[in-house]
Amino acid sequence: MQSRRTPGHRSASDGLLDDINKAIIEQLQQDGRRSYAAMAAAVGLSEAAVRQRVQRLLDAGVMQIVAVTDPLRVGFRREAMIGVRITGDTRLVADTIAELAEVDYVVLTAGSFDLIVEIVAEDDEHLLDLINSRIRALPQVLATETFVYLRLVKQTYTWGAR
Repeated sequence: MQSRRTPGHRSASDGLLDDINKAIIEQLQQDGRRSYAAMAAAVGLSEAAVRQRVQRLLDAGVMQIVAVTDPLRVGFRREAMIGVRITGDTRLVADTIAELAEVDYVVLTAGSFDLIVEIVAEDDEHLLDLINSRIRALPQVLATETFVYLRLVKQTYTWGAR
């Protein structure tokens, strides 16, 4: 099983980010279905060379190519960010919460909260159950604060490879 690179963690794969690979990543961020031929023309390499570079970036965990859905359009009616205060090892709690299917984002933080967790739930009742029965029920959780999303104004994945 291949391990994924942890965001914010540097590894040997950082050497893969030359200017051409950064340009390939930017091409895919603009359109994840862009053909190898189109990317090859844009970055000045052969189609085979681009294909190999994309595969190396994927294998190294530098990037993923995924379909991003709008939760509201696929049956989920409630999104929320939850700040979590913890006692003990935050990494263990983060790993436990990250295993929940409804959780799509977990970050260990410094400041008012030990963790920030993003949840996509079917509705308010589902969100309440997740918070009360599955997050607050963990013995290391001291407190939570929930920020319910009213409207998503901007979400983008096209920041490029700096």
